[in-house]
Amino acid sequence: MSSQHAVIIGGSSGIGLATARQLLSSGFKVTITGRNEQRLNVARGVLDGGPHLITMDAADPESSRNTFSQIGKFDHLILAFGSAKGGGPFSTVSLNDVRMGFEEKFFPHFACAQASIPFLHQKGSITFVSAVTAHAAMPGTAGIGAANAAVAALVPILAAELRPLRVNGVSPGVIDTPWWDFLAEGDRHSIFSDYASQTPVGRVGQPEDVAQAIAFLISDSFMSGHMIICDGGLRLGK
Repeated sequence: MSSQHAVIIGGSSGIGLATARQLLSSGFKVTITGRNEQRLNVARGVLDGGPHLITMDAADPESSRNTFSQIGKFDHLILAFGSAKGGGPFSTVSLNDVRMGFEEKFFPHFACAQASIPFLHQKGSITFVSAVTAHAAMPGTAGIGAANAAVAALVPILAAELRPLRVNGVSPGVIDTPWWDFLAEGDRHSIFSDYASQTPVGRVGQPEDVAQAIAFLISDSFMSGHMIICDGGLRLGK
């Protein structure tokens, strides 16, 4: 695997950054992209192995096409960005927020995967990052869950359509990443404690937990069309 090149869209923090670290430690050539150049430079400072950095807006199809043209041929694509839009009770959630959730999550995943096809090695892979809300009956997640479910729905369809290119996905549960930075520190600690109590493994996840699942899907050439739910069992309820 050491000669292979992985491109991580949304690789400057959280799950994407942890995946970059995991793959670099395994000898991969890694390119990470992100919208924020400052965050990318911070990522460079905490990653060993010299990742290549490209500033890119995944929500802009032209930016995606230009980025892949700049990168050229590569082996594995990981789509590791998300959205916090669309959460809230179904009776009151704003339709505009739900729409923004799709604009920030589903459409960029779709567009980036589509733009990457001419550059991906036929025996390579695409890995989508959805979320447990696509699979679990969690009140208050109808909007955000719909966007994540749309991402998850791409996996079996594209695995069949794009073969022999492999297509898989990971649906993380509650993971301690900057996704939660909208909360005050005390609120975040309280929410994490509550989720940990509902999770069979007794804790919330770390980005490295999900990175290991992504690395497995990339490395196992007999895996295609699968969604790994990496949630510590949270979807099972109390």
